[in-house]
Amino acid sequence: MTKSENIYLVGLMGAGKTTIGRQLAKNLGLPFYDSDKAIEESTGVDIPTIFEFEGENGFRDREQKMLQQLTQLKGIVLATGGGAILREESRNLLKENGFIVYLQCSVDRIFERTRRDTQRPLLKTENPKERIETLFAEREPLYRSCADFIVDTGIMQSKAVVNHILEEYKSAKY
Repeated sequence: MTKSENIYLVGLMGAGKTTIGRQLAKNLGLPFYDSDKAIEESTGVDIPTIFEFEGENGFRDREQKMLQQLTQLKGIVLATGGGAILREESRNLLKENGFIVYLQCSVDRIFERTRRDTQRPLLKTENPKERIETLFAEREPLYRSCADFIVDTGIMQSKAVVNHILEEYKSAKY
């Protein structure tokens, strides 16, 4: 297997991982997976419920197990959860098994995209924009450290982002 058979999308919530991932998969004729959706399907409950009963740590345990399963698949596009890169083991799974694209997006743009979304447990706070700033500061270095390619999804239409990723992906295959 070449490292680039799989494409993994990382980035903060609202950066466009699911939207871009679906378009990439369609363009490449590959199956699309969303790790958060896969967790919901395997548990039978939504992410906010898992956070409520198990806390963030319990959710991260489930996320890591799901990443172990999904990274064993060949020829997929995977949108990871925004915090999937928090654990070193998860970062290593992604790095060892695919081409990682960091969908970078500004805090203001992410806030604009997520401000009405009630399904984001980490944003259930008095000041969601401040929370996004904190998450960005904590996670941005981790996204960069494992990315094979970085693209700003806040300044381009999704079709342009997909084309940009495809160009890089095709040139990275060996």
